[in-house]
Amino acid sequence: MRIVMGQFVSLDGVAQAPGGPDEDTDGGFAHGGWTHPFFDPQVMGGALAEWAADTDGLLFGRRTWQTMAAAWPERAGDPFADHMNSVAKYVVSSTLGEADLTWNNTTRIPRDQALDQIRKLRDTDGRDLVVMGSLSLARTLLAEGLVDELRLMIMPVLLGGGKTIYPADGALRTLELVSTVVSSTGVHVCTYRPVAVG
Repeated sequence: MRIVMGQFVSLDGVAQAPGGPDEDTDGGFAHGGWTHPFFDPQVMGGALAEWAADTDGLLFGRRTWQTMAAAWPERAGDPFADHMNSVAKYVVSSTLGEADLTWNNTTRIPRDQALDQIRKLRDTDGRDLVVMGSLSLARTLLAEGLVDELRLMIMPVLLGGGKTIYPADGALRTLELVSTVVSSTGVHVCTYRPVAVG
């Protein structure tokens, strides 16, 4: 399986709380839901549907999983929602118990075993294992070289600070632009893959 990361990011690299005002207010972040004015159903919606078609599993951190688990089950009947609800889901958590895993087809990965188990998932046969949101997990996977493809929807907005997906470890990581398309709202939908070193 390839590990594919899909993220909404601002021009200044912020990926915090794209979906709603109360999603993640850590650090006093006050712009939750900042992506909504830029959503383009044709280009962005089409990209999301295309990505979903190649997905065999979703990989989340605990906070993002809880947000998604509270939202998607009640949206049944929409093709994208049906996919979200039926696909295999993995959540990295040291606090969730089996009784908490109420969202269909969810498996918990203990936090202290996360990298080993994610590597094992990556080595199994299948299509894409997609990371959405889950910023701490995203940074770790990028830092560990475990991301096979990075899909960014870069919004034409500056948020002035907030959480990012990018490791801050001083390492140089070169990516190759595989494809790009621009929506009518000025969003750049870009796909990148790491360039092999050596």
